[in-house]
Amino acid sequence: MRRMLSGVALLAVLASAACGDSGDSAPAAGPSGSAAGGELIVMAAASLTESFDKIKTDFEEQNPGLEVTISYGGSSGLAQQITSGAPADVFAAASPATMKTVVDAGDAQGDPVVFVKNQLVIATAKGNPEGVRTLADLKNPELKVALCAEQVPCGSAAQKAIEAAGVDVEPVTLEQDVKAALSKVKLGEVDAALVYRTDAKAASADVDGVEFPESAGAINDYPIVALKNAPNPSAAASFVAFVRSEPALKILTDAGFQQP
Repeated sequence: MRRMLSGVALLAVLASAACGDSGDSAPAAGPSGSAAGGELIVMAAASLTESFDKIKTDFEEQNPGLEVTISYGGSSGLAQQITSGAPADVFAAASPATMKTVVDAGDAQGDPVVFVKNQLVIATAKGNPEGVRTLADLKNPELKVALCAEQVPCGSAAQKAIEAAGVDVEPVTLEQDVKAALSKVKLGEVDAALVYRTDAKAASADVDGVEFPESAGAINDYPIVALKNAPNPSAAASFVAFVRSEPALKILTDAGFQQP
């Protein structure tokens, strides 16, 4: 028996799976994304939220009878849930390192494929009242800065960029995913945060995104894979293929992701 699972997010996934009895799933027709049925459970990096919500809608429209449930969160936490036996069909991570956790545990069906890339910006309050222009500005002790924790992809990328800039940034908080770091800026609890360009763009009504050159050396690859013990394996394969299709890539690039 696999290890017991924990965490609110995981409980939500388990409850969703119980309601959607995957044993009744109809087989999918294939990578075209047509004729899939039943329930599909996707675990995806928090930074994919806005894009995957749109992709889910389009995929469900092409597959009447299929219900897609997406659990968003920090990639490392999601990977831990999967390796602990969470009943998921697809995993989309914000870094190869977190995906490797799932692959090394033997939980991937085939090789993961990188479908997009993402780059960091400095998120500030709308209008950039503190005048943040460079990464070096964040070493100002009068600025409150939020970073992602280093064990999650946005934190690892932030640390890489900070080291490349040769600056010493002392964050007032370390968050478990990029949405939490961005929320600190939106709520006015910090003056700046390192977040993905896509997250700053999605929240452009509330924040400004300040580009900085060192982020070019800290771009994260986003891999996706169907899971070995997927309750709905045919729909999982179809969803992975759909995410890599031109319509889905347009959604992703419109959101600010870069093509691999």
